[in-house]
This record gives sequence, C-alpha cells and structure tokens, in this order.
Amino acid sequence: MNPADHQLPRRQFLWEAGAGFAGLALASLLEGDGFFAKARAAELPQASPLLPKPPHLPTKAKSVIFLFMFGGPSQVDLFDYKPELQKRDGQTIDNEFRRNTKTKAVLQASRRTFRQHGQSGLWCSDAFPNIARHMDKLAVVKSLYSDSFAHGSAVLQMNSGRILQGHPSLGAWLSYGLGTLNQNLPAYVVMLDPRGGPTTGAPNWSSGFMPAVHQGTVLRTAGEPILNLQPPAGTSREFQRREIDFINAVNAEHLRSRPGYSELAARISSYELAFRLQATAPEALDLSQEDPRTLEAYGVHEPKPDWHPLAQGPAPFGRQCLTARRLVERGVRFVQIYSGGGGAGGQNTWDGHHGIEENLKLHCPEVDRPIAALLADLEQRGLLDETLVVWGGEFGRMPVSETFNTGGKPGGRDHNPKGFTYWLAGAGVKAGTSYGETDELGEGAAVNPHHLRDLHATILHLMGLDHERLTYFYGGLNHKLTGVVEAEPIKGIIA
Repeated sequence: MNPADHQLPRRQFLWEAGAGFAGLALASLLEGDGFFAKARAAELPQASPLLPKPPHLPTKAKSVIFLFMFGGPSQVDLFDYKPELQKRDGQTIDNEFRRNTKTKAVLQASRRTFRQHGQSGLWCSDAFPNIARHMDKLAVVKSLYSDSFAHGSAVLQMNSGRILQGHPSLGAWLSYGLGTLNQNLPAYVVMLDPRGGPTTGAPNWSSGFMPAVHQGTVLRTAGEPILNLQPPAGTSREFQRREIDFINAVNAEHLRSRPGYSELAARISSYELAFRLQATAPEALDLSQEDPRTLEAYGVHEPKPDWHPLAQGPAPFGRQCLTARRLVERGVRFVQIYSGGGGAGGQNTWDGHHGIEENLKLHCPEVDRPIAALLADLEQRGLLDETLVVWGGEFGRMPVSETFNTGGKPGGRDHNPKGFTYWLAGAGVKAGTSYGETDELGEGAAVNPHHLRDLHATILHLMGLDHERLTYFYGGLNHKLTGVVEAEPIKGIIA
C-alpha cells in the first residue's frame, strides 16, 4: 500500500519521474501498454479483496460506527458552551457568512441550558439529556474546520476528503486497508434517514476509483433491508449454488481479458456475498432476538410523534443504532448512519436556517436516546474498546441569527465550516477529553484548530492505519484519504 515499502516497478518509476508534456506522452504510451489496468489489478489481492489485513499500527479497534448528523448540527447549542455569546445576545457584529463576504448580523445566544457532567466536567446542553450521562466516555473536539459553506461539497469532503465526486469514501478506505472480519456480511454498511438520503447521494459511500467491491451497501429503512435477497419460490440452495458457480465462471473468463475492470470483479464478489447473505442477513438484522429491555433502551417501539409532520421520534434511529451494534458484533468493519435526510434547507435535516429551536426539538430527541443506548450497550458487551464511535455533521452553525436565507425571519442559524464540533468514543480514544476551542462567540476555530483531514487521519490512526502509508495508485498518483496537504492525527484525543 506504500510504494516506499518496496522497489517501484520500472514503468511506475517512469510515470512518477515524468512531468509536463513528456508525462502526457508517457501516459499515452503506458495506457496503450495496459500499465494502468495492470497497476489497478495489482492492488487487488489474488484472493478475496475483503480478507482481513493486518493494521500498520497496534490497535484494539476493529470497527467504526459513524453517526452522521446531515445538515450541520449547531455546536453552540449542544456541546460548545460560550458564556460570552450568552452575555452579548442581541448585539450586532460583522459576520463572515460566506468566504470573504461579511455582513452585519445579530448575535443569538443559545436558548439551551448547559451543564458540566461527570468526573470530566465536559459541557453538554439539555438538548441531549441522555448523551449527557456519557460525557466521560467522549473526546469532544471543538476546533475543527473545513472548506465549503455548501452542503453538497461539505458532505462529500467529510466523507471522502474532497469537495468533488469520484473519490473513495472513508468506509471504502477502511475496507481497502483492513478488509473485513466477516466474509458473510458486507464490509461497509450505510443506513439512511427515512426522510431521504443526503445531498450528493451515493458518491458519499462510493468506492471512487477503487475496486467497486469496497463501496457501501445501503440497508433500507422500511420493508426488506436488502432488496431481492431471497430466491424465487421453489429454488433450492443447491440449484442456486450451481447457477451462481456457472455465472461466476463465465464472468471470470470474461475478466481474464480485462484486467483491472473492477465492476465485473465486484459483481462476482456480490453474487457470492448475496448467496451467503441469504443465510446470514436475516439473523444479523433480526431485532426480535434482542432482550425487551434493550429494545426499550434504544426506543425501538416508541410511537411516532404527532406534534410535527417531520418528527420521527427515536424509533427509526434506534433501530439503526441497534442494527449497527449487531453488525459490528459480527465483524462488519464500517457502519454509517444518517440522521436527517432529503433536500437541504428545511427542517427535515439538521439545517436550522428557519428556526434553530424547532430544529433541535425535532432532531435531538430522535438521536439522543438511541446514541446513549448504543454507548451503554457497547460498553456492557465489552465492545466499546474495539469499536470507534464518531459523531458529527458536515459543518456547524453560526452564533448569529440568520436572516439571509429566511426572507428576514430571525431565529435560525446559517452554515459554519470555520469552527465546529465532533466527538469520538471507544477504541483508543482519550475519554472525558475536551480538545480545542472556538473563539469566544463560537464562530471560528481558535485554539488547536484542525482541518477535517486531521480528523480523517485520527480515525485511520485509531483503526491502526497510517494515513501516509495507506495509498492507492490511480491516474499516475498515489492517492491518500487525507490528500496532498500535510495532515496529522489529533494526538490530544488519542489515549
């Protein structure tokens, strides 16, 4: 995975030594010689590409559960308590509401009540009364920043490290770097909000230019979790096995003359996985096996609220969190769950333009109880030491009352990629830690600021992967999740 670990092949050395027009000419010659196809094929192990691989670094971590709050949760109303903002409520300031574009805006104090919790004394607002009881498990990073004010590019950057489509997502990098511990379940699972998927859709769990086998598998939120999984009535397992063997043999013959065609290789793997999933998925996804007290803790049977047409209550996210625990328990490498879905700009996501209080009232109860249950459940089962839990969104919110996108109506908060909060818990995390600070109003990262590429480096590090060594050769470059700008793990939150 790292060219520095071995001698470069002659053609790869020539490519990497070439530049300018000479590099373009060389690229044409190498493409005609089949070099790029061979290079891609060389990245695939001869056996299954999802077989477990040893990490670069010693670690207990085996799996990641990424809780993605799509729309941008408001850090100044949840975890980033700002006394100065509370004091200066209603004052007018110059606010950079887009890059290099300032306007006069009115400071808006949080209407939430903040308290310090546990032995660590970490701050949490009353919007999350259940998560507040677990603050001693968390490392809260309050000084992250990213590059885009727009949902589509910001979500892509948080998931893939880039603001443009076409790059592998974090889950794909972990699948590629570590494989999976259970060949009978997908390595990478995604669960979406019942209200819809995130802006920019499937590229957020794509394998990009990697083999397609590393892309995320979406579990549906209603009806059958995986479509077309069961065979037609009257079809025996033996007949189906022979049918799949024949199809795979034909596909394999076709693939021999097309090295590097990852879609076909992934299709062969998908037939095999689908066959095994018929036996394993029903058991893994069957929540009726759980103790009634566990189901109650996650809020699985809570009725849907009727106070607001967009309200879901804790049941959907609770089912997904419990499913995530069952999946990592069975060796799935990466599970991502989205809270908030559908078109951005409304209260269906954490995008609180049109009233931050209504937004918090909608979404916080949907995730608070399930996340608290997940943390407690993982700890009780001895899984928290080997499961990394990550919480956050594509950016945060501004400390001022927004009127730009609301026709002058106050009470909302606009996007803020300049300073926002994430928290991590579990494997290798320094629990009970508050790291970094935004400025006194909560607008920009001020103390120990870290670009989100450092967050990605941290997640890889905690999973035993060196972000500099985890590379994939494509288009003449050794690509990394963290890109070409120097990145570093956030050491202050690593135990």
